[in-house]
Amino acid sequence: MKTITRFLAPAKLNLFLHITSRRADGYHCLQTVFQFLDYCDVLCFNKRNDGILSCHYSNNMPHLSPEQDLIYRAAHLLQQYSGTPLGADIQVEKKIPIGGGLGGGSSDAATTLLALNKIWQLHLPYVILAEIGLKLGADVPVFVHGTAAWAEGIGELLTPITLDEPWYLIIEPGCHVSTAEIFNAKDLTREALSVTMDEFFAGQCKNVCEEVVRCRYPPVGEALDWLSQYSPARLTGTGACLFARFDDFALAKAVLAELPSQWQGFVAQGKNISPAR
Repeated sequence: MKTITRFLAPAKLNLFLHITSRRADGYHCLQTVFQFLDYCDVLCFNKRNDGILSCHYSNNMPHLSPEQDLIYRAAHLLQQYSGTPLGADIQVEKKIPIGGGLGGGSSDAATTLLALNKIWQLHLPYVILAEIGLKLGADVPVFVHGTAAWAEGIGELLTPITLDEPWYLIIEPGCHVSTAEIFNAKDLTREALSVTMDEFFAGQCKNVCEEVVRCRYPPVGEALDWLSQYSPARLTGTGACLFARFDDFALAKAVLAELPSQWQGFVAQGKNISPAR
């Protein structure tokens, strides 16, 4: 008899993003603040005793090979690390927009590590799961640890931070932004001044990718300008999604109701503790 266990994989926002240098290996050193949203993919797990791993998506996701699928790769890495003979069938309901800067793939991978660590009764500490996750992407560790964080390095050096938990209106402007394209752009600022947490709380920071994305993806700029009529709007990560803060849920929903039809959007609350935890 199957025993299905359900786990959440939340979206995140980068509340700002400064790139301070570029390393010899091509990775960028950065500063950012991650906050989670109560807007989540849903992953359902069924433990197998034969070691087989399978991953299926319930909505119209393009087919991913095992090498491309972060969920499968996370499960396989954990299986290899632990030496467990167990496997799992994983069913995924995607809600987080793909390629929007909301961290859906990284979050799905982190939730897979957290879920299988529990289902397989491995009892590995979060620090080990985060190390495994870092092999899949720089954003995976923050989802493993599950607390809003000030991040440095390539995004893996995390300091927990306590933030307000406002409502955000998130807009998906109908285009996909290539992260590689933006990080390799000649006009990207790679020597932004480092900021302190006090400067962040005083609003003395921005997303340095925003102007680069605006130039290359006009729908992003149009959506930023439209949303800024109601509240200061900002790109998350390299986009394409953008967001604005509202202290009142009803106001955020009212602005969403005015959203032009060419864009998609949703309202979610910022969370300092990940819904995955």
